[in-house]
Amino acid sequence: MNDTTSRYRTMIGHRLFWPAAVLFVMLAANTIYRPGFLSIEVKDGHLYGTPIDILRLSAPLILVALGMTLVISTGGIDLSVGSLCAISGAVACMYISKQPDQNSVGVVVTALAMAMGISLVLGAWNGVLVAVIGIQPIIATLILMVAGRGLAQLITEGQIITINSEPYRAIGLGHALTLPLAIFIALAAALLVAAFTRRTALGMIIESVGGNAVASRLAGIRSGRIIFLTYVISAACAAVAGFMMTANVSSADGNAAGLWVELDAILAVVIGGTSLAGGRFFLSGTIIGALIIQTLTTTVYAMDISPQTSLLFKAVVVIAVCLIQAPAFRARFSRRRRNVPPPAAIADKPKEQVPA
Repeated sequence: MNDTTSRYRTMIGHRLFWPAAVLFVMLAANTIYRPGFLSIEVKDGHLYGTPIDILRLSAPLILVALGMTLVISTGGIDLSVGSLCAISGAVACMYISKQPDQNSVGVVVTALAMAMGISLVLGAWNGVLVAVIGIQPIIATLILMVAGRGLAQLITEGQIITINSEPYRAIGLGHALTLPLAIFIALAAALLVAAFTRRTALGMIIESVGGNAVASRLAGIRSGRIIFLTYVISAACAAVAGFMMTANVSSADGNAAGLWVELDAILAVVIGGTSLAGGRFFLSGTIIGALIIQTLTTTVYAMDISPQTSLLFKAVVVIAVCLIQAPAFRARFSRRRRNVPPPAAIADKPKEQVPA
């Protein structure tokens, strides 16, 4: 019995248990409400269905959240990722729209390279402001969040740039091995980040910088370079996410592309178990957090919740998720339950004698 109890406590104490449990409950609730929610069918050699749509639509958020995880683990924050998504998509679509042959693979590759280069420069700008000049991360990235959105609209001249490029469209809507290509792009990015942070010393160094930057510097770690690197990686992830967002609709809107994705990315990181104070980070938890957010969005649409109440509904669910997986809240709740005596004990307790 003690062994079973120990295994149970170990299981519920695992950092991925509660996020995974919340995701399972959400999928189960959707299946009860709509029995065909988890059904998958094959059309023209491709898999289609709500689960596939959730994976495909969560791919951009997973990319942004991966970069955000590294930034947050250093004790920083990156509010500019939404603007970087808009800038990368705007640059790529603007270049493609001006070419005579938009279906040329060379044209698309050149557009992607240009957009990625600009995004890396902007990510380096964030890194310089934070790591070199010493501006607070929330202020430094807020500058690019505001200015970057304006830059995206300047690139598109305030218009929605539409393109007709099949190679570019494939980034968001293409298929490979029966699954959407976006899923493989997000998976490849996650494996690449995991390989560099878990198979090398980079991950431990990032966590040490987030835990105590001064102590890390005294130990010989160049904290500034590590912080700079995380912002560049975050910008690269946001750029690829911007390609997906604009490829899904074959157009670039400097005002709407990537709008508020930074908030969803931060939320996915927190749900995944990474502390905003910095230190240890969990990439697998971040991915589950992104899936939870996208499943919640799909739930809002599937249950025909009115737009007026959808944001409130999402906020309530998110608060519940954060409370459920918070160890302090669970410990306080379980402690309160242990302190409440059973009804029989209350009934058997002798009454105090009242003096005459």
